[in-house]
Order: sequence, then C-alpha cells, then structure tokens
Amino acid sequence: MDFYQEKITTIHNFYSDTERISQHLHDLSFIRPAVVVIPMLYQEIENPPLTHIINELNKCAYIKKVVVALAADDQEQYRTTVEFFNRLELDNMIVWCNGPRISNVINEMKDNELDITAFSGKGKDAWIAIGIASLYAYAIVLHDADIVTYNKDFPAKMLYPIMNPQLNFYFNKGYYARIKLDEKTMHGRVYRLFVRPLLDTLAKDVEYESETLEFLQAFRYTLSGEFAFTRDLALNIRVPSDWGLEVGLLAEIYRNTTMKKVCQTDLGFYDHKHKEMGSSPSEGLGKMVNDIMVTFLRIVNETTSTNVSDTFLRGVQVKYRRSAQDLIRQYNADAICNGLHYSRHLEEKYVDLFADILMGAGDHYLENPSDELLPDWERALSAIPDLRERLRDAVNADLNEIK
Repeated sequence: MDFYQEKITTIHNFYSDTERISQHLHDLSFIRPAVVVIPMLYQEIENPPLTHIINELNKCAYIKKVVVALAADDQEQYRTTVEFFNRLELDNMIVWCNGPRISNVINEMKDNELDITAFSGKGKDAWIAIGIASLYAYAIVLHDADIVTYNKDFPAKMLYPIMNPQLNFYFNKGYYARIKLDEKTMHGRVYRLFVRPLLDTLAKDVEYESETLEFLQAFRYTLSGEFAFTRDLALNIRVPSDWGLEVGLLAEIYRNTTMKKVCQTDLGFYDHKHKEMGSSPSEGLGKMVNDIMVTFLRIVNETTSTNVSDTFLRGVQVKYRRSAQDLIRQYNADAICNGLHYSRHLEEKYVDLFADILMGAGDHYLENPSDELLPDWERALSAIPDLRERLRDAVNADLNEIK
C-alpha cells in the first residue's frame, strides 16, 4: 500500500466504501446518467466471465444503459447474443457492428467524404458504440467482456470520479495487479516486458521533448482496457482502430484535456482471458506488440522533432532490450518475495521476440507511416448531423427483425 501520486491524480484503494459510492451514483444518475459500453466477439458468450459480468451489472442500479458492441458472423449469432443478454436486467442495446444495417450506414458515410470502411476490429466497434451511447449518457465507461475477476465495484470506481460534481474529472483509467491468484502467476507481459521498458527508452531518447510520452509514463497500467470519460470528451477524441487502442487513446486524451482533469483508479487484482504469443507478428501477442509499436512511433513523430529512421530504431531496440532485462531482475525479486511462480528464462524469451517484432514494426512504419485513427465524433457529426440516430435506428431495426 502506498500514497504515491503521479503527474495525474491516483485514486488508491485505501478503504473503498463502495456501498456509499453506489448510493451516491444512484442519486447522481438522474442528472448525470451513465452508460456502460462492452465490445465483444460472439465467442465471448461461451465463456463463463460474461455471465458473471452480467450478474454483477444487475447489482448496479445507477447505470442507465448497457451498449454491447458485438462482432458476429451472421444473424443467428446476433439472435443468440440478444437472447443471452435477456438475463441482463438493465436497459441494453446489442449493436451488431458488422451487421448489414450498421454496415450500410457506414458505407453511406462515404457520400459525405467520411470513409471509415477500411477500419475494422475492436477500435471501430467501440467508436460506433460510443457514438450511440453518447445519446443517453453524461459519463461512459468501457470495459472488456472477458474479466474473470469482475465485480459490481468496477463500474462504480470508474464512474465516481467522473460523475461526482465535487471531483468532475473528465477521464479515469483503471489500473490493477495482473496476478492469477489460484496459480500464483504474474501476467500482463505485453505491458511489463514491452510497453513499460519501451516507453522509458523512447522518453530518454527524445530527452523528454515529448510531453505526451511523459503523460503516458504517469499511468500505472498503460494497456488497461477499463476507462471512463465524459460524453463531451468521448465525442472529441480520435480512436485507434487496432491493438494500439489503449496507448493511442491516452495520446488523444492528452491532446484534448488538461492533466488535472485526468485520474487513474486502483481496481485491485485482475484476471482475464490470456492471449497466446502467436506464430507471427500478425496474430496473438505479436500482433498487439506490432500495433503498439507503430502507435508509439506515430506519437514520437507527431510530438517531437526526432527523426524516426533505421538508425533510431536500432538504437531503441538495443536500449529497450537492456531496460527490459533490468526489469526482469526486479520482477523476479518481487515474485520470490510474494511466493509467485516466475521463470526468468521464459521472460527473457519474450523480450527477444518483442525486440524482433519492434524492428519489423519500425520498418513497416518507415515504409508506410499512415494514420490509423478513426475521425472524432464531432467531425463525423459536422458532416452527418443525424449519424448517431441513424446508427441507433439500425440497431432497433435489427432487434425488431428477430422478435
């Protein structure tokens, strides 16, 4: 337990009276309604965590609506998902993000010179759902559908700094210990072994010329997918479409608000579905590392005068590897003192793999430093003022068709 405050406000878990918080949120919800957004693949309904999440959400009477951003292959999968969520007692909408009706609205956007058809995946689905959610919300909280350790306190802790008028934060990001308690193992390798040492390396190499990198360093778990923000902020940020979502989102938060309106909250222990490494940089953890690296290079290009070149990348690779190896020694000591199972050899292997992917991603970025961000919603609404309503109507039409 510590009292340490970062450059952004850190809300520790000293003594969380969540019953008091939940009651206050219920009172506030009449003037500051809250919406939960859950991006998910159809396959998630087969996993126990989602049923548990629904049971816990049923205890959150202060939530006005749950918007599920679904990726499904066909109408039967969509129908099954709608039926699955019938057990959710809160008002909810299942948004079939890659369904024909939503796709038609997205295709029609091209007539207004707003083409997002090349984007796909979680980022695009979240963008669609956030737009719809903003019709109903003052505050929006987004989290994944595979959280094993989820409980009713998660959304309460995320929303309270946003909804409480005495605090009025615009953005709150969750952080946690990625420990699997039953197996006594340490997880979160992409953050621990890639993002943390790479971020430290980049910040040193650009000599803290980038305030955005300093901002990113203030977060205790840069890759956490649990965050909450106000509707106004949500409408003004550009969302990355790939696995660089969490890092790119933070860079957008820095561009669009002041640091004193940003906080992070301790969510305790956290466990979710673990992704395999994959056999190439186009799948598994390799794909995550690749996309995150590209996002970091874009941030360096946009916020510093550093020349991102092959020489720069090779220097970063060497320094990254050294920084990661130093952290492995520290993680090992932490694991031993806490009785956790920890393999330094396996962790070193991951660092070697990540270092190779780092260079491959860098080479790809130099060949094609393209922008992977979706437009912010304010721009979209300036082009198509009723776009959110058209997406909402498509959702309702999908639902009416299967009733």
